[in-house]
Amino acid sequence: MIAKSENRFIRLNFITIIVTLLVILAGGIVRSTGSGMGCPDWPKCFDQYIPPTSVNDLPADYKEKYVAGRIKKNEKFAKYLESMGKTELANSIRHDQSIIVPEEFNPAKTWTEYVNRLIGAVLGVFLILVAIYSFVYKKTAKRIVVLSILNILIVGYQGWLGSIVVSTNLTQWVVTVHMLLALVILGILIYTYNYAKQLHKERSVIMYRILWLKGFLAFTIIITIAQIVLGTEVRESIDTIAKSLNFGARNTWVGKVGSVFSWHRDLAILVAVCNFIVYKMVIDRFSGKAWPLMTANYIMVILIIQIAAGFILSYLSLPPYAQAIHILFATILFSLQYYLYLLVYRTATYKPSR
Repeated sequence: MIAKSENRFIRLNFITIIVTLLVILAGGIVRSTGSGMGCPDWPKCFDQYIPPTSVNDLPADYKEKYVAGRIKKNEKFAKYLESMGKTELANSIRHDQSIIVPEEFNPAKTWTEYVNRLIGAVLGVFLILVAIYSFVYKKTAKRIVVLSILNILIVGYQGWLGSIVVSTNLTQWVVTVHMLLALVILGILIYTYNYAKQLHKERSVIMYRILWLKGFLAFTIIITIAQIVLGTEVRESIDTIAKSLNFGARNTWVGKVGSVFSWHRDLAILVAVCNFIVYKMVIDRFSGKAWPLMTANYIMVILIIQIAAGFILSYLSLPPYAQAIHILFATILFSLQYYLYLLVYRTATYKPSR
């Protein structure tokens, strides 16, 4: 039997996973609608806790003020990069002329970005609660406590990095790191959720070797992460192209992306093939209502939706709703794959006596 306090942690952990996915969805909506600079400062929005709805509510010199603020913050970030030996990268940020171009006020984009930040703040609260409730395992599973506290530190760093995303005017590599950190936060939550659920259960036993399944599933997860990174780079290229065309001629954007789009498309085929192989391997080794089999079924459903979203993006001129769905379901695919790996990892192989 699982104690009530432990059940409480497991439920809270699961809810926090859902909230994390909502944050990623909100971030996808922000990117697809071009609202990333809707709030030119951080953590406030136009120096207000509740952003304005009209340009009349803004100070007359708001453009100059926030450009100056970005330059100051970027100089600090450049010095931080130089301390790490990234001199060339630091100089590229210092001399990025896009940083001094002020953003025009757009209430729809401002509130889209503001809601994204609100959901992020809610996630921060849930992560703190998860860390507090994790102390029920301080004697039985200290790793849950350590990882839950670590997640708070990571999300704090993620928040700081979010301010850099704003101040650098959505510099591409910063956006990519921002996305990868979101996967780290999600991965820790999935690990602590599964570990807490399995803590008092015996390892399940199957009749077939699963070493190949574990190894191939790990490879599939790595390929999926690489695909997400490539997808982020495609999105960044699309942003650059859209700005150069003043957000017109939308039907030509995909054709102008170049080789990175071809790599993303080709890797998507490999991701699909790998997941089908994983599905076949799970079917061969599990039956009935076993959680690995049920998780594999969910993976196939998500994969089909993800492929459909990819086709819509490629052939229907990148509709914003499909962009948000694409990044959300890519993240859910990674989440289910990782959860399946954790389930399979705990499975022992039956070795008949001779």
